[in-house]
Amino acid sequence: MTAVSDFLLPIVQKINMYLSDYILIFLLVGIGLFYTIRTRFVQVRCFGEGMKKVFGNIKFRGGKAGSGLSSFQALATAIAAQVGTGNIVGACGAILIGGPGAIFWMWVIAFFGMATIYAEAVLAQDTKVVLEDGSVLGGPVYYIKKAFKGKFGKALAGFFAVATILALGCMGAMVQSNSIAGAVSTATADVVPGWAVGLALAAVCAIIFIGGIKRIASVAEKIVPLMAVIYIVTGLIILGINFTKIPATFGMIFKYAFMPQAILGGTVGMAIKAAISQGVKRGLFSNEAGMGSTPHAHAQANVEKPHDQGVAAMIGVFIDTFVVLTMTALVVISTLYVGGNGTPDISKANLMQTAVGTAFGNMTLGNILVAVCLTFFAFTTIISWNFFGKQNVQYLFGKKATVVYSVIAVIFVMLGSLLSNDLVWELTDMFNNLMVIPNVIALAVLSGIVVAAVKSKKKKEK
Repeated sequence: MTAVSDFLLPIVQKINMYLSDYILIFLLVGIGLFYTIRTRFVQVRCFGEGMKKVFGNIKFRGGKAGSGLSSFQALATAIAAQVGTGNIVGACGAILIGGPGAIFWMWVIAFFGMATIYAEAVLAQDTKVVLEDGSVLGGPVYYIKKAFKGKFGKALAGFFAVATILALGCMGAMVQSNSIAGAVSTATADVVPGWAVGLALAAVCAIIFIGGIKRIASVAEKIVPLMAVIYIVTGLIILGINFTKIPATFGMIFKYAFMPQAILGGTVGMAIKAAISQGVKRGLFSNEAGMGSTPHAHAQANVEKPHDQGVAAMIGVFIDTFVVLTMTALVVISTLYVGGNGTPDISKANLMQTAVGTAFGNMTLGNILVAVCLTFFAFTTIISWNFFGKQNVQYLFGKKATVVYSVIAVIFVMLGSLLSNDLVWELTDMFNNLMVIPNVIALAVLSGIVVAAVKSKKKKEK
């Protein structure tokens, strides 16, 4: 395994350098800015409406929703995919490589991403297909084909489907199980080996994968609120301990967003490039706006009109980045960076564990708390991503092929606990980046449908 990792790692890193540093920044910032302007800042104007739709009628037992899922179940499934290792390991990696300023750029990406994900959810609702048995098929492949007719549309949709299957069902499953195995091994001082964690995780995932979207949604709507509350409460306690450092923490985020060379070293241009690149790359992996993953969940929602799920989808990005990810950043920076001597010599896999342990004065407690939260986060992401990949398998090969896909996905869950952390992350980044390209192209072409959805809301108000 080590020889294969050493051979592949530099190759994949080179590909990601061009995708992340150039193509990804242009596409994500461009489409987010485009939709922000075209919808006249829908993420600001309709933010309150979105909060009411999500929290005003919250139910932890979604009940019958006819075809598909209730709006909350669909959002919980989407958030389960969004709130994963990207909020802990991904955020820590961004801080280590791009400095505290990378968090500022993650906020920027998330703000524009709220408009992007509104568009994705609206288009997923507009193009979904309800089968005779009541099951729903939906996601970017369907609106890509609507954007481009004929062979080109089929080819572009096929490219997206393949990239999604590899990115989420295979590579994505590996990065999540890899993070769980690493966190548990650290928390138990290597008493529990990574392969044992991978084996147990694979067994549980296999049971849920077979149950389909109803079982996934049922798990997500119960675990997602619980895991978010535990993580946020833990973070708030630590921020209470570090309350005198909070102003300096925000100061570092804003200062090093524009002067990262002061903490990273090197030239101004290279440092800023690293901060922005890490912010964009890890921002995508965290909130997934523009990637084309969460539309698979939002297509399942049984809502009155596409706009309703669009505003709910925006809240998913808000919770993911401005609440959960920001909590990670504040805890890490206030504990390990404020008053420190530069970048801590710690891997991204256990940076948060070190920060929590340092704050509480008990490294074992920190390791255990983060391991528990990370396990919940990554587990729900695995099961949601498996469903997203399954939708694309069914699109390409038919329903019978989804059983084979589930078996392969379970194997990748196991493999993730054995491979090196760096290679797993680089492979996931590469396929995530490839998903963005066809998805963003289709979003740009179909903007008229999205704008009409916003206007329909205004007409109803009149």
